[in-house]
Amino acid sequence: MAASKRVGLLVTCLVDLVRPSVGFAAARLLDDAGCTVEVPAQTCCGQPAFNSGDRATARKLAEQVITAFEPFDYVVVPSGSCAGQVRLHYPEIFQGDPAWQPRADAVAAKTFELTQFLVDVCGVSRVPVRFTGRATYHDSCSSLRELGVRLQPRKLLASVEGLDLIELSDTEVCCGFGGTFCVKYPEISDRMVGKKADAVTATGADLLLAGDLGCLLNIAGKLSRDGRGVSVRHVAEVLAGEVDAPAIGAAAPVLPSPTEAKP
Repeated sequence: MAASKRVGLLVTCLVDLVRPSVGFAAARLLDDAGCTVEVPAQTCCGQPAFNSGDRATARKLAEQVITAFEPFDYVVVPSGSCAGQVRLHYPEIFQGDPAWQPRADAVAAKTFELTQFLVDVCGVSRVPVRFTGRATYHDSCSSLRELGVRLQPRKLLASVEGLDLIELSDTEVCCGFGGTFCVKYPEISDRMVGKKADAVTATGADLLLAGDLGCLLNIAGKLSRDGRGVSVRHVAEVLAGEVDAPAIGAAAPVLPSPTEAKP
């Protein structure tokens, strides 16, 4: 019997702070794939600092991540952008450093986006869940261009019973989030996400899926502001059958307080 893969789950800041259900869904998918999943103490991967030119802060954060995840067989991330930061940019940060570059290279080589790991490393071809609805999928820039993730989420979604997956036109076009880009250039970002929202609506889907929470928050916000009526979820939530939480950007049900509750 093959030994279980020991996986360190890099949860990401956005998942931890905004959408913890994605982290639980990712852990469940990995566990179902036969992995031993652990979540070590961790901080930001350093991507915002790196993208803003603050290489000193990016390096400090990268050192913490490398140290935390070195003991694992694999590092799995429910985010293409954070996985791309570790896999592609950590070696760049430490290039030429005899003490740190070998460590950065080793962690980078075993880091994968979630669906990429499930399909390409674990050989998962289907998930035993049901979700009735019409969905479309947005390819994030980092997942697609930095990691080559495109077919993997679609392969898994095709196995979800009851799910009708409709391809999004211009699915490979940026949604306008781009990390700090949407903060520096809000007008441009808004026009970009507006076009993405138009494309989502044109599919007739009632659910938008993607693998990067930053993109999902950006698109969900635009869809909500425009009253489009399209729900938004991380792909891991549907694949794991973890859909009890309200959709991204949707208001949670308001429960009566003890004093308001009827006897």
